[in-house]
Amino acid sequence: MFTPTHLDELAVLIRERAGKVLDALPRNETFNFVDRVSIELTTQMLATLFDFPWEERRKLTRWSDVSTALPKSGSLNRRNSAAPKWTNARPILPGCGYERVNSEPINDLISMMAHNDATRHMDPDNLMGNIILLIVGGNDTTRNTMSGSVLALNENPDQYQKLRDNPALIDSMVPEVIRWQTPLAHMRRTALVDTEIGGKTIKKGDRVVMWYVSGNRDEEGIENPNEFIIDRARPRTHLSFGFGIHRCVGMRLAELQLKIVWQEMLKRFDRIEVVGEPKRVYSSFVRGIESLPVRIAA
Repeated sequence: MFTPTHLDELAVLIRERAGKVLDALPRNETFNFVDRVSIELTTQMLATLFDFPWEERRKLTRWSDVSTALPKSGSLNRRNSAAPKWTNARPILPGCGYERVNSEPINDLISMMAHNDATRHMDPDNLMGNIILLIVGGNDTTRNTMSGSVLALNENPDQYQKLRDNPALIDSMVPEVIRWQTPLAHMRRTALVDTEIGGKTIKKGDRVVMWYVSGNRDEEGIENPNEFIIDRARPRTHLSFGFGIHRCVGMRLAELQLKIVWQEMLKRFDRIEVVGEPKRVYSSFVRGIESLPVRIAA
């Protein structure tokens, strides 16, 4: 999905934006890291990837939250369901009707889909389903891992000190926190044929759930899986990005964003201290953080 050239160009943009967001943070004052940093930076990137109106970019966050929310989460009620929200999104998302098919192709994702033979003939519902997947994949995962990294390092002060002493460990810390956070807990599929896995019979039509969060704590594949260790020898041994042909197409961009944000934070702050309990997202699917009160000492 993203070539080295694309990533190099995006890296410059990510670093510039991260610097502006971090420089605007208050000192000696409690604020919500999720809102001020995680949501803002990931939403800015989504707006760029979709060529979405900049001043309306937070709608992307809202639509992502609604699409994965449970009824008891507070994000939905009888008059505020996911379906109407996405119906309202259709005319707003640029290129949703593939208006760009008659324009010169550019590097945003909607334009790429409009000009690719494999996707340009999708019906509106199928197209919208793919757009939802791209928004959720580009928003929830990076946002919650960004917030989760601050929490994990505060809960493991020895690892935070290790990182401050040696910022080069960001390279291994990023995949470790992606494993540790596991931003999406599971994925469900329906078996198309009778089969057997691990001595268990699965019949055609059975619903099968793979728990990423369980695989990322597997003692048979990961040494000391219940410990957060930022200098693991094999930090990319995790399932957070999926596997094989289902591996996340945006994984390198997600890692790049997390790496740059921590490089810029370590340049500016000796420590970002969590000063209250995090509020978790009410979901069995998204392992997210809704709010994280933090403070930066001057």
